[in-house]
Amino acid sequence: MHKIGRYTKLTLLLLSMTTMMSNVAIVTMLPHLKNHFADVENIEFLSRMMITLPSLAIAFLAPFIGHFIHKIGKYVSAIAGLLLFSAAGSAGLYLQTIEELLFSRFLLGIAIGVLMIVTTSLIGDYFKGEARHKYMGIQSLFISFGGVFFVIGGGYLSDIDWRYPFGIYLVGLLLLPFAMKFLEEKATGQDEDEDIDLNTNIFMIYLLAFILMLIFYILPTQMPFLIINHFGASGTLTGAIIALAFVSNGLGALTFAKLKKYFSFATIYIIGMAIISIGFILIGLVRNVDLFFFTSPIMGFGGGILMTNVSAWMLSKVHHTKRVKSSGYLTSSLFLGQFFSPIVFHPVVSYFGVQHFFVVTGISLGSIVLVAGSYSKLKKGKN
Repeated sequence: MHKIGRYTKLTLLLLSMTTMMSNVAIVTMLPHLKNHFADVENIEFLSRMMITLPSLAIAFLAPFIGHFIHKIGKYVSAIAGLLLFSAAGSAGLYLQTIEELLFSRFLLGIAIGVLMIVTTSLIGDYFKGEARHKYMGIQSLFISFGGVFFVIGGGYLSDIDWRYPFGIYLVGLLLLPFAMKFLEEKATGQDEDEDIDLNTNIFMIYLLAFILMLIFYILPTQMPFLIINHFGASGTLTGAIIALAFVSNGLGALTFAKLKKYFSFATIYIIGMAIISIGFILIGLVRNVDLFFFTSPIMGFGGGILMTNVSAWMLSKVHHTKRVKSSGYLTSSLFLGQFFSPIVFHPVVSYFGVQHFFVVTGISLGSIVLVAGSYSKLKKGKN
């Protein structure tokens, strides 16, 4: 493990802000987009695809991106990723057709994939054990703060003009000088504890990461339609509600390091999913829009625990020479879950209605969690 400067650590955290939650910058703009392209067939479905199409790009290309980063290096990849992030993300300021907008979102996904793989693998290079768990909690906190920035900024700007939220992606240009000056890339040596469980099959971790994001991404893909269409709230209020969930997401991420002292990765996964199921049920029971400020953070808190958990779980199982490639596959799993979330749940939402959908999903998820928890206890009892 190498010692790195405080500005290098800060740069990694700032880069993290552009990854997982940057898709949601335009989430409160989606209902306005539906109105602007009202004559386009299936525009309600296509509008949801605006935030999940980047996930499709990452899901299918992340393994190849990981191999590419391994060849050209993390420093160069980070610079290229930031440039593409700003160019593709802000393209919605001037593009005219829905097809052009969707293509720009696909390119944005490639940029996000690059930045996410670089940051995850570098954290694996520089930290290990409990220090890694703590830093990854801080990283997730920064990702959540990024979500707050993107959602609140996007919500405010969407009330002015539906195009303005795309301008938020120009923040990548502000981060570019930090990456160029402070980002360090050093060859890693063999850590004394890095060969533990090297042959462990980590595909189950990838599957659990996929399921996590399939469930958690209901928050940004379905909540705006519930709050804006069902309760008549503004984009600014909707952005504030979702942003508070992301703040809670960061608190959950910080809680992970404390939980890890007492529980296994698998047990923490069950705990996080139980919290999310409670959040779902309470969101579905809301009858006053202000109550969303109390219910949505519950779901955010559980998601924060889980996101940090699966990343730390993966890094604990892979050899240091395979961190970039393994990070690519984990990134692919997470964003594949993002992409399929609205596709899988769209028929359920259409059948039950968006508010009842949250109750049904929460009860179903809670039942699965109870079965998984009981099975885990039974298995431990036999051992």
